[in-house]
Amino acid sequence: MSTGRLSRRDFLAGGGGAAAAALAGASGLRAAEPAPGAMSRVVLVRRGDVLREDGQPEPEVLRRMLNDAVAALLGVEPAAAWRRLVAPRDVVGIKSNAWRHLPTPPALEEAIRGEVIAAGVTPENVAVDDRGILENPVFLRATAIINTRPMRTHHWSGLGTCIKNMIMVVPRPQEYHGDACASLGAIWRLPEVEGKVRLNVLVMLTPQFHGVGPHSFSRDFVWPYGGLILGVDPVAVDATGARIITEKRRLHFGADRPITPPPHHIRLAGERYGLGVSDPERIELVRLGPMEEALI
Repeated sequence: MSTGRLSRRDFLAGGGGAAAAALAGASGLRAAEPAPGAMSRVVLVRRGDVLREDGQPEPEVLRRMLNDAVAALLGVEPAAAWRRLVAPRDVVGIKSNAWRHLPTPPALEEAIRGEVIAAGVTPENVAVDDRGILENPVFLRATAIINTRPMRTHHWSGLGTCIKNMIMVVPRPQEYHGDACASLGAIWRLPEVEGKVRLNVLVMLTPQFHGVGPHSFSRDFVWPYGGLILGVDPVAVDATGARIITEKRRLHFGADRPITPPPHHIRLAGERYGLGVSDPERIELVRLGPMEEALI
């Protein structure tokens, strides 16, 4: 477990291009290619009391989890961490996910929005959206994006990830479905996205670890993990979530049961498009909260 504080130089080196993007609001830095051999910091935070009996999150507990993770990610207290991620002059789109069976929790959307506004961004310059971002006036002029979605298995990409969550910026998402969505990383190089995503929040409160067919959902294949995974490197965040899903499938089915189709868009986003790192040896995983049955 790592609990060390992060210097500005370490932060820039450790997160590669995504780390540079995370500071763009305060410094004007542009995203750069990850440095060879650089480490990416990812935070896994869990709380046993975050889920109520109905499976919905307790808003205040979830907000504290978010802030604890942001602070650990950037090595400063929460308010200062948010001011590093966004600046008062920013226009911030909070890219959510509206899939009806497992949407981004409204409590998390509100927590992120509240912290962005507390960091000095005016309310009219903050919007939460998913399928309407191509018409949303805030997203159309956004200088910063906070990217958040629940982790789940997915018929076309193997896993629904933070990388995949940006697919709604293109008018024909189906054009990116070939070869298990191998080219999703290309979307992050479009001007609507490149250099704008300051933070990725992969929701692991009740993730889905198995499905069959398009839009498949069953309560039998979700479980109360009670976690969030945060990072400025979307590849490292998604790769960490994929490891947890893979292990949950092994335990549930009693044998290795590969995710199908293989979620190779995560690895390719790093190797082909330079968005981050997927190798666990290059991911500094910071753990907060109880880690019993964390599966990683």
